[in-house]
Amino acid sequence: MAPRQKITMETLSLVFSLPQLVAKDEGYYAEEGLDVDFVPKGYDANVSHVEDHELISAFGSRSNFESGDASLYRACEWGQIRRSHDTTVGGRVVGKRAAVGSQVLFVRPDAPEVHPQDLAGKEVAVNFHHGSHYLALQTLEGFLPREEIKVVHTGGPQQRFEELRDGRVTAAALMEPWITVAQKQGFQPLAEAFYVGSEIASPEVSPETYEALNRAVVKAVRKLREDPRPYLHHLIAEVPEEIDPTLSPEDFALWRLRFVDPAPYPEGQFQRTYEWMVSWGLIEEQGSYNSLVDNLISA
Repeated sequence: MAPRQKITMETLSLVFSLPQLVAKDEGYYAEEGLDVDFVPKGYDANVSHVEDHELISAFGSRSNFESGDASLYRACEWGQIRRSHDTTVGGRVVGKRAAVGSQVLFVRPDAPEVHPQDLAGKEVAVNFHHGSHYLALQTLEGFLPREEIKVVHTGGPQQRFEELRDGRVTAAALMEPWITVAQKQGFQPLAEAFYVGSEIASPEVSPETYEALNRAVVKAVRKLREDPRPYLHHLIAEVPEEIDPTLSPEDFALWRLRFVDPAPYPEGQFQRTYEWMVSWGLIEEQGSYNSLVDNLISA
């Protein structure tokens, strides 16, 4: 029997990689002759309350993808465009991910802010160049002039939750499982939005390998659509017991967990997103679809 092909994926918040985790749990990768490992990216807890996004790398702190220790990495659509622009190892956006993300802008239970306009000029905790950053901007600009939107980099979702809990910021953008944690503890939502993500791959990932990976993910998406609760232990494990010792699958709003089959990243969607990023100064106005995207998924 031929040895399985080894693939290492870099993961951030596990809600964005839940289909991949299910594919490994259920043996779908093994069925495709693949041996998949996951390496966590982690967050830099020593960098906080930064107001200039150019002071923060699009890859955050140490990147397993950029170091060559991982060949695949999935995150928000906007951030992946920026990473494809910034990469030093030839990474390109290769397709849309299976997880459709959700983030909620929360304020404290006793906060006087009751709608998004109340956040004018007030600090909103995000993680620069990640979904919380871009989604907060896109959400709030529907309610406020751009000059009144004040996002600050405070790091990963646990750090953002703690900054909000301890009163060091007015609001925070959170994804699961931190949405559920915040709601259980009485934090108040001001706005929520869903968003797509994509994957970047290093040049050594062939179309055939990527197709095999995605055949396994499609099976995992079917399982998650049937019932995600048997797999929510992956998300629960991200929350320290001292923050919520009783978090369980029954606490989650299952409608918020949305998964779709991986798909090619279309040029029209890229162009809308890229032009919006340029308008905010989030990327240089010199990239193109053909230079930043290399779809490995058949249409």
